[in-house]
Amino acid sequence: MRVIAGSFRGRLLRAPPGTATRPTSDRVREAIFDVLGSLVDLEAMSVVDLFAGSGAMGIEAISRGADDVVFVEQDSAATRSIRGNLATLGIEDQATVVREDVMGFLTRPHGFDLALCDPPYEFVSWADLLSDLSAPLAVLESRRAVEVPVGWEVIRNKRYGGTLVTVVRSLGAHQKGAR
Repeated sequence: MRVIAGSFRGRLLRAPPGTATRPTSDRVREAIFDVLGSLVDLEAMSVVDLFAGSGAMGIEAISRGADDVVFVEQDSAATRSIRGNLATLGIEDQATVVREDVMGFLTRPHGFDLALCDPPYEFVSWADLLSDLSAPLAVLESRRAVEVPVGWEVIRNKRYGGTLVTVVRSLGAHQKGAR
């Protein structure tokens, strides 16, 4: 894996060992950030990378100008990989790594400009996640179509091999709050 664009373009990232984590491929990451680039300016954004795995999605956001990223990941090997990747790039000051279940994390008040959500493919609690998410824009990676709850609208939906990328926008119920 490598950083696709921005200030860390071409830098290698390490994924956690084993098969518990499914890192987003370079091709899919590039497509996601191309779509985001057509919708928003990542400069100075506050981002949350949920189900962060290696941290590649959040690191890509920092590389492209995001101010800070909160990486939420439950697996200890994955959080070690995230911390290692952040240290290698020297961007620990722009990141917070939280080792916690995502759904538990979302029960507390947070506010972000963008949420990157790449849960395991068998994840089915999208409605709960989006109901608790406080961000005006979110990228959802899944195997199947995500039925978004009231208060959200799908603005882009595209399949890349086995990965379906859905970009959703809040209709106002989930505005940025205190972090």
